[in-house]
Amino acid sequence: MCALAADLRRDLEVRRYPLLVYTLVPLVALVLQAWLPRVMLGYAWFDLPLVITVYFALGRRNPIQGTLMGGALGLFEDALSHHAIGAYGIAKTIAGFLAASVGVRIDVDNHTIRLLMNFLLSLVSSAIYVFIYRFLLGLELQWSWLGELMKAVGNSLIAMILFPLLDRMQIKD
Repeated sequence: MCALAADLRRDLEVRRYPLLVYTLVPLVALVLQAWLPRVMLGYAWFDLPLVITVYFALGRRNPIQGTLMGGALGLFEDALSHHAIGAYGIAKTIAGFLAASVGVRIDVDNHTIRLLMNFLLSLVSSAIYVFIYRFLLGLELQWSWLGELMKAVGNSLIAMILFPLLDRMQIKD
């Protein structure tokens, strides 16, 4: 029975990273998100700040930290884009909260679960963004659900590569 309790505690451990990882990884994601669509001449099939938000929120398993990270990355992404300030902020705030809340309840060390969470939260974030832009702000928006589905697949593919790399940077006790 004692061994079972130790395994349960180990499964629910919060991932910790050096401060440099917490600052540089989101900063690089924001810079690449602002720069790559201009180089690629059009629409980007990924959302790097969302992928980073989901990763850290799932790993930290703290809804408050996931919410704050999603909000901060979303607001900075809004500031670097030509969109309304706060739309990405709200969408990524909700995605960060949901990711951290799910991370508390299920085993997020499973790569399939993390991939599925990334895909679903990408679609949820897109739906929230459309709701905010069209219904709350009343602005016209060029939108394609097929494009958003492709973005969710792109985010998942990036997560397949990025998550194991970030896992190697965590602090081991």
